[in-house]
Amino acid sequence: MNTQIIQADGNLALILAVLDADPDLADSTRRQYRKAVLNYVAQGHSLTDPQALASYARTVGSSTRAFLSAAVKKLASAEREAMNAIADPNAENVVELEARMSQVTRKLAALEKAIKIEQPKGQRAHTWLTQAEVKQLLDTCEADVVGQRDRLALGLLLAAGLRREEATNLTFADVKLQPVKERLRTVLDVVGKGAKARVVPIRDSLANAIGDWAAVVGGDGRILRSLGRKKVIGYSLSTAALYDIVQKRGGLIGKPDLAPHDLRRTYAQLGYEAGIPITQISTLLGHASVETTQRYLNLELDLETTVSDFIPF
Repeated sequence: MNTQIIQADGNLALILAVLDADPDLADSTRRQYRKAVLNYVAQGHSLTDPQALASYARTVGSSTRAFLSAAVKKLASAEREAMNAIADPNAENVVELEARMSQVTRKLAALEKAIKIEQPKGQRAHTWLTQAEVKQLLDTCEADVVGQRDRLALGLLLAAGLRREEATNLTFADVKLQPVKERLRTVLDVVGKGAKARVVPIRDSLANAIGDWAAVVGGDGRILRSLGRKKVIGYSLSTAALYDIVQKRGGLIGKPDLAPHDLRRTYAQLGYEAGIPITQISTLLGHASVETTQRYLNLELDLETTVSDFIPF
């Protein structure tokens, strides 16, 4: 019986082999699984210790915790399949083998349950960035291919108000020029929730950033791409990887819990503060109603000056 996961201390090679052999994992997701596992083992912890897994999981972010949990479950599943494949009901020491298999099964179940992924209860505390914080966030992106990709990813969330899925699905063909009075304006053809299409105009600097990135990746297919360890450009970027980019960059400005939807809310808030009508913001975000948009805004009641002051009663 192959009980390496039980007998060996962590058996890093085994879990990495399981991840590498899984045909259902996207390359970007596989890298996140490997990263979570390697960071855990680098702390001197054992992958066979449920208590160590549980303790470590409480010290990392929700994204890292989810990746590590998924990797451990895949390893346990592979071990369980291997154990069942070699079980021989006709063996002379069948009672001993069954006892051993039962022990292994309990150990694997404990490993799978070690990391608890708690679903948020109630309403999550929202974050809105100021103009200064937006600039600070963008300035965390280095002047290399990773920084260029990350800055563009942040830009599509911050300066176009896209959802994660919309940003990762956006292609270069979705970037178009549209005549507005005496000039051409760059717009994004976005397909949002419920396959609803909308047009989102963007500023020239974001359009130029897309053009510069197109020169790097070839200007065809998905705009946002994964980058391998040797900065090899992939064909797409997963929503999980985009979430990781936002959390990484947010951590650099003291906001480790920053989420992609916080950047979408920031887009709405800064637009509202600049005087853009809420009805237009609602359309740009692809909301079904203005009521949904109102929940995006960090509105405080101003008792000193109010609408009633301007009504000629």
